[in-house]
Amino acid sequence: MVATPIGHLGDLSRRAEQVLQQVQIVAAEDTRRTRVLLEHIGHRAPELLSMHEHNEQAMVAQLLGRLQAGDSVAVVSDAGTPLLNDPGFPLVQAAHEAEIQVVPIPGACAITAALSVCPLPCQSFRYIGFLATKASSRQQALAAHLSLGDAVVFLESPRRILTTLQDLAALTDRRIMLARELTKQYETLYVGTAAELITQLVEQPKGEFTGIIEAGAPQSVSHDHQSVLTLLLQELPPTKAAKIAAAICNTKKSDMYDLALSLSGKDN
Repeated sequence: MVATPIGHLGDLSRRAEQVLQQVQIVAAEDTRRTRVLLEHIGHRAPELLSMHEHNEQAMVAQLLGRLQAGDSVAVVSDAGTPLLNDPGFPLVQAAHEAEIQVVPIPGACAITAALSVCPLPCQSFRYIGFLATKASSRQQALAAHLSLGDAVVFLESPRRILTTLQDLAALTDRRIMLARELTKQYETLYVGTAAELITQLVEQPKGEFTGIIEAGAPQSVSHDHQSVLTLLLQELPPTKAAKIAAAICNTKKSDMYDLALSLSGKDN
């Protein structure tokens, strides 16, 4: 499992170069990007096979057969360390079950890179990857993770970062660091509350974001009931919104339903 640069090509380790030179097969999320990397470091092009989320299950049997025949395989993602929000997990499972050695070749990772420059309390953190695209699912997940007190590390696309910040502004005043385009020419760090960061990102930004929400005290009462319900009611009818809010806020569904009716302008 070979980590590749998240931006700056100089971050590819010497050991990773050696492995990519020596293996018979490179299983890549995007063979075009991997071919560019190999050409940049002056290596011969090994047998490149595409392994991505749409063909991953089918590729496992093929790669496992090659491994059992004695070939060596390097797995790389588009950028960073494989398996951290990237394809490869079924192959790792299958290799372990077949008693085939699985070796990590460490290197660049957007998560640890962002944590290393974060000025906010984040020693105890939970990584949750990309947030859900559906508003209600995203809001519910954020509310649940924030209630536990750990710092929260997430990834977000430039298309949804402002929407996610709006969700966070309704849920918490904890500070957030956003790292954009890490190791690239326009690498930028933003620090502030969600409301403050919204004002800093006036135009739709470019480049993927790694976000870190600072650690906070665990909440015995999960969240402000009205804030949670207000968010959920934007996407759901009162019955469903009340059910989800009751689970998040650890309170009675009937109470949340009454509040949902009030917020949505309906009578009991």
